[in-house]
Amino acid sequence: MERNRQPITANGMTAQAGVSFTRLSAARASADLEQDAIAGFAARPKSLPPKYFYDAEGSMLFEQICATPEYYPTRAEEGLLACYGRDIIGAVWPRVIVELGSGSSQKTRRLFDACEALRLPVLYQPLDVCSEALRRAAGHLADCYPWLQIDALIGDYVADLGMIPPVEGPRLFVFLGGTLGNFTDEEAMDFLSRLRAGMCPDDCLLVGFDRVKDAAVLDAAYNDAGGLTAAFNLNVLKVLNRHLDADFNRDDFRHRAFFSRHKRRIEMHLVARRAQQAHLRRIGLTVDFAAGESILTEISRKFTRDDIDGLLGRAGFAAVRHDETQNGYYSLVLAAPASRSQ
Repeated sequence: MERNRQPITANGMTAQAGVSFTRLSAARASADLEQDAIAGFAARPKSLPPKYFYDAEGSMLFEQICATPEYYPTRAEEGLLACYGRDIIGAVWPRVIVELGSGSSQKTRRLFDACEALRLPVLYQPLDVCSEALRRAAGHLADCYPWLQIDALIGDYVADLGMIPPVEGPRLFVFLGGTLGNFTDEEAMDFLSRLRAGMCPDDCLLVGFDRVKDAAVLDAAYNDAGGLTAAFNLNVLKVLNRHLDADFNRDDFRHRAFFSRHKRRIEMHLVARRAQQAHLRRIGLTVDFAAGESILTEISRKFTRDDIDGLLGRAGFAAVRHDETQNGYYSLVLAAPASRSQ
C-alpha cells in the first residue's frame, strides 16, 4: 500500500525546518551526581555511572575516540546505516525519530539521508545529557538538512525516558553506539521494558549491538595508542572536582580497560597509583583508596546473536530485521513491540 507523502518543494522536501530546545527535568545534574557519588563510592568495587563522562570536554573526546583506527564500532555501525538506512526508514515510515544519547548525531545523518531520498519529512528529537553537544549538533544538522525539524531534548535518557514529549504518528526510537551494553542485564531489561511500555503499536526501536569477538580487537578499541580513551576516562575526575568541590588529582590515577571473557564485557577502571584520600567537600564525603584500588567507570557488554534475540524477547520486542557486518563484529537490529510483529 502506498503511504501518504507530504508535498515536496523544489529542494526536494517540505519547508518545515526549525530548532527548539526542551529541558526534560528540572532536577540539577549535580544533584544526581551527588546521589550517585555517595552510592558509588560506598559500593564494592567503587563505581560511577558512565553518563558523567559526557560533559563538554568528554563529549569532544569521545568524538575523537570514534575516529581512531582502533575504535571499530562507529565505522561498523555507520556502514550498516549507510547500507540499510533506506530499508529501515521504509519499513517504519516514521513521523518522528527519537534518538537516545544522541551526542553529535553524526551517524544518524545516514537516516536523514534516507528520509531525504524517500521524500519523508520527519521531526527529530535528539535526547542527550550534554546541552553543549546538542546545540552543536542541532546547528550542524540545520545547515545540512534545511527541511529537518528539530526538538532537542536536554535530559538523561534513563531517568527522563517517560518525559519525552508525545508526537502523533509512528516513532522510530534510535539507540546507537552499542550503548545498551553499558547496562547490566537487569538494567537493560528494565530500560527496554520501560521503553516498550511507552511505545505505541506503530513505533519501532533501532538498536546497535557490539558483538563478541577476538579479545585483542576489543582490548585495542578501549586502549587506543593516542591515549584518547585514557583522557576520556580520567576526565570524570574533573567532573567530580567541578561539581562536588572535590580534590582528585588525575595524575594519581591511571586508565585501565580490559575484556573479561567470562563476563563477555569490557571493564573500564580508574586505578589509584598510590594510597590516598579524596575529599568531596560539597557532600561532606571523604573517600579512602588503597594503592591499586579502582573505580569502575564503565562496562561494555558484547553480545552473541542468541543474547540479542533473548534480551529483546524478554523485554517484549521482536526483531523486524537484523543487519550485521560481514565480519560479524556489529549488529543493527530493528525491533517492534512483539504484539505487533506476531
